[in-house]
Amino acid sequence: MADLNDDPPQQSNRRTWLRGLGGLALSISIAAVATYVLTRAIKKLDFGHVLAIVQSTDAHLIVVAMALVALSYASLTLYDLFALRTMGRLDIPYRAAALGSFTSYPIAHGIGAVALISPLVRYRMYAPYRLGAMDIANISFLTGLTFWLGNLTALGLSLIIDPDAFGSLEYWPPTLNRLIAATLLCGVVAFVFWSWPGRRSRRWPVRLPSGPAVLLQIVIGLFELSAAALAMYVLIPAELDIDLTRLMAVFIAATLLGFASHAPAGIGLFDATILLGLGGDDQEPLLAALLIFRALYHLLPFVLAFVVFGTVELSRSRSSVTSHRRVQLEPDHAGDDQGEAEQPHRVGRLAVEDHAGDDAPGGADPGPYRVGGAKRQ
Repeated sequence: MADLNDDPPQQSNRRTWLRGLGGLALSISIAAVATYVLTRAIKKLDFGHVLAIVQSTDAHLIVVAMALVALSYASLTLYDLFALRTMGRLDIPYRAAALGSFTSYPIAHGIGAVALISPLVRYRMYAPYRLGAMDIANISFLTGLTFWLGNLTALGLSLIIDPDAFGSLEYWPPTLNRLIAATLLCGVVAFVFWSWPGRRSRRWPVRLPSGPAVLLQIVIGLFELSAAALAMYVLIPAELDIDLTRLMAVFIAATLLGFASHAPAGIGLFDATILLGLGGDDQEPLLAALLIFRALYHLLPFVLAFVVFGTVELSRSRSSVTSHRRVQLEPDHAGDDQGEAEQPHRVGRLAVEDHAGDDAPGGADPGPYRVGGAKRQ
């Protein structure tokens, strides 16, 4: 009987291990294919010309792109806020949600392994509000749901509007794009109807967003993604004549593939998808725009998020050391106060004893002023 009871956990552990191994193998395969494709795409490019284009890019366009990147990250903070409100944590203010979002996303995407790094960063940022591991898992699940709903909806709409979005790729007919778009949009609509009354997950007690909340979730995801795509769109030279809908479709596909590769910032696969999906005969201007976008959207927020995370951790460590010192000093002050409280009694006791000592010899003193003593004589 013991063997029968032990088999199911062993089989479950084996399936989990095989699933993790399969996911790792898939990520490595995707990264290898992306590296090969990207190498072939850029090996004929003149990098001196690319750097010259970067240096000659209009500064006003870079400022506009930077503003759109800031808008994208600002809307990204609504991911965490929406998750917290869905969980019923109304006590956590927006500034805490913004801090958790701004640190977790850039750091996790910059390092890679988002599913592992992002919850760890969130756990540290939400530490003052005593969120447990299950609460962090719920936030990660709900923010991931917002990400996928927004991206899949945007991709479906883009492919419906522009079925020739991947026309530069061979053996990729517009009919396939229409089929993919219809499947994605039908899946999103089905999820909206399924979740409309509000449901609870069977794996952990998390209340899924219901009805209008799901629609709000989709709008948040669409807005964040659109701001990021527009940031890259303004950096692409006008002579390349790339439509916004085509850019949206390719940008979303590149984002999802980069996310699936688990590589830092989707490096390799994201870039290869952009170059293959949007590039033509002259790819140097597109690569220059991609490099500027990388610096604004990935590198700069990554550095800022690390600085913010380190500053918060340092401030908390100093506060904990200060409070620890105060706790250690409190007993000593208490002992001093107790000693001071006992000191008057000791002084009074000594005063009484001194007077008593003085009075005892004085009572037996046969001086001339002691009339009783003279009579006894």
